Amino acid sequence: MSKKKKRARSQRKNEITRGIFTVLEKEPSKSFNYKQIASKLGITDTQDRNELIKRLGQLKSSDRIVEEERGKYKKKPSVHTYFKGKMDLTSSGNGYVIVDELDDDIFVPYNRLNKAFHGDIVEVFLKPRRKGKKQEGEISKVLERKKTSFVGIVDKQKTFAFVRPTDSRMYTDIFIPQEKMKKANNGDKVLVQIGDWPNDADSPYGEIIEVLGKPGEHNTEIHAILAEYGLPYEFPYEVEQFANTLDTSIKESEISKRRDMREVLTFTIDPKDAKDFDDALSFQKLENGNYEIGIHIADVSHYVLPDTILEEEAYNRATSVYLVDRVVPMLPEVLSNNACSLRPNEEKYTFSAVFEMDDKARLVDQWFGRTAINSNERFAYEEAQHVIETGEAQIPEDISIRGKEYMVSDDIVEAILTFDRLAKIMRAARMDAGAISFDKIEVRFNLNEKNEPESVYFKEAKEANKLIEEFMLLANRKVAEFIGKQKKTFVYRVHDEPDQEKLMALNGVISRFGHSINLKDKKSVNKSLNQLLEDVKGSKEQNLVDTLAIRSMSKAIYTTENIGHYGLGFDYYTHFTSPIRRYPDVMVHRLLQYYLDGGKSAKSVVYEEKCKHSSDMELLAANAERDSVKYMQIKFMEDHKDQEFLGVISGVTEWGIYVEIVENKCEGMVRIRDIKDDYYVFDDRQYAIIGERTKRMYQLGDEVYVMVKDTDLMKRHLDFSLIGKKE
Repeated sequence: MSKKKKRARSQRKNEITRGIFTVLEKEPSKSFNYKQIASKLGITDTQDRNELIKRLGQLKSSDRIVEEERGKYKKKPSVHTYFKGKMDLTSSGNGYVIVDELDDDIFVPYNRLNKAFHGDIVEVFLKPRRKGKKQEGEISKVLERKKTSFVGIVDKQKTFAFVRPTDSRMYTDIFIPQEKMKKANNGDKVLVQIGDWPNDADSPYGEIIEVLGKPGEHNTEIHAILAEYGLPYEFPYEVEQFANTLDTSIKESEISKRRDMREVLTFTIDPKDAKDFDDALSFQKLENGNYEIGIHIADVSHYVLPDTILEEEAYNRATSVYLVDRVVPMLPEVLSNNACSLRPNEEKYTFSAVFEMDDKARLVDQWFGRTAINSNERFAYEEAQHVIETGEAQIPEDISIRGKEYMVSDDIVEAILTFDRLAKIMRAARMDAGAISFDKIEVRFNLNEKNEPESVYFKEAKEANKLIEEFMLLANRKVAEFIGKQKKTFVYRVHDEPDQEKLMALNGVISRFGHSINLKDKKSVNKSLNQLLEDVKGSKEQNLVDTLAIRSMSKAIYTTENIGHYGLGFDYYTHFTSPIRRYPDVMVHRLLQYYLDGGKSAKSVVYEEKCKHSSDMELLAANAERDSVKYMQIKFMEDHKDQEFLGVISGVTEWGIYVEIVENKCEGMVRIRDIKDDYYVFDDRQYAIIGERTKRMYQLGDEVYVMVKDTDLMKRHLDFSLIGKKE
């Protein structure tokens, strides 16, 4: 069975399971045979009927349903109904428990939380449902804390202190005995670890484990963002020392074990402010008229060895974190910026994918293995883009990263232009095969020497960026395919198909702007999604539509179970090209070399655990990066309080409307209580708030004028005053 069919069957199996519970719970006093359940679920084909019979047997065996008489099943009776789920708290203080086997989330009022925090795994007691009311419950037990450390502000008393968490979803302060204050002063921002929460205490007990600094100071707030997600901002002393004692010299004895490509024309293309150069491209023409293209990746696994403290630290971090003003690297600087970085005119150890390609970008041959290179040049994207646009060898001073005008060789011009032409052919083929083109606008800041934002600009992917992207995608895809077809354990980067309900919801939103997605089949969805993303380019709603389209997609993750990559349209995909900043790439290098050496299939359970950890850390890093952008946007808007801005309504909730400013993409909230000309009510069907008296409507996508009302750097809140609609 193909991967797509397996995935479809797995989804169908889950649907049937939910259907069984829906039927039995609707009439808990009655019992049903499989034919009656099939009829209620509209199941008619043999395969689904067999799956239904199989699931009934499995649910009975796991004691989740009862077989009252032979072949007749009913809901398991219980005095109390308990479920295990994940706590989702809102800033209002109430929460919802998300339970896999229930269609609706369980509402838990503030006074029934029983010490559960946001993200905790809990046991919830489901109360009998009252007609017309939400499904309500009470937390009976906290099974697993999502986090036990929180950022907050110290409120110091004579012999003790309280820490008030800055997270609006954390509803309690934390009591700190005097001996556990760690020299924190009143008003300091700190990281606190919670401990016991006695039954007779209003607050949990805690200990201050780090004083972050004074609230509002730049470094304090950046360190607080990292601390909130449990991300470190410096390396332990022993890890730094270990890295500094590594032998990073290049030895001929080691090169002799590798494919020596030091004499082949090689160069890097990266952002102008990059310090860690993961990847380089090499280019040479072959006698048969084809091209030999090398994709050379820093050989991090040569230096980061298993069972060392360096390996442990890299695994724990799993990724570099890119904040607005700094990079928190996965590896110490001696490796990330020096030994592993593919800097020009330095011999380096690399792991390479080398392809023979004809003039039509068709692959003729491929080779994978360890190499040695010596990069001839380093280019910024802007410099390579200039060569692509002009075909000239002269790099002008205004874009030169050398600070002056200079010339590149004719060989390099030919290589860049050839790479660009081949990349465009490969990209077109990807799009034709069903890949989706997400070119979301990225907000960037020009910072002064005090790390204060002076202006906002948008990162735009041009041909030079897409050139590098295509060749990295090629290496990632072909490495995954090479191992995947051998049926051996491997680390894949997978992306599941989007949820139909999310696509339907997206359709509802974009119809406001005159767009639609064809949901007929996968090909129609992909084609119309690409058309949508192309149609909104340069429009006021572009960022909103791009964001909503991305949210409708599944989340890409790392796993040993290959289901392909939906967004890229690949059956096999991995991450091979950035081991300086991603731990999964290090795993991929190790496994690839192990299999090249003839190794048997590795234990999947070991790698699956590492994949899950890597996916989890990637999500935390992304959240920290997003929060740092939000922080800098608020800092930027502090200096524009007397200015009127045109914005687009980007979100509508029962407590207010979110507005994204068109010229700088900063997003803030207009609270309903602050709109004084009428009493406004939230209409979730129309994505709008509507005035009861005037019937004036503010709807998703409307253009409005706003001014900054309030900025809070510590809580990262930006509030706007609404001036009115654009007429």
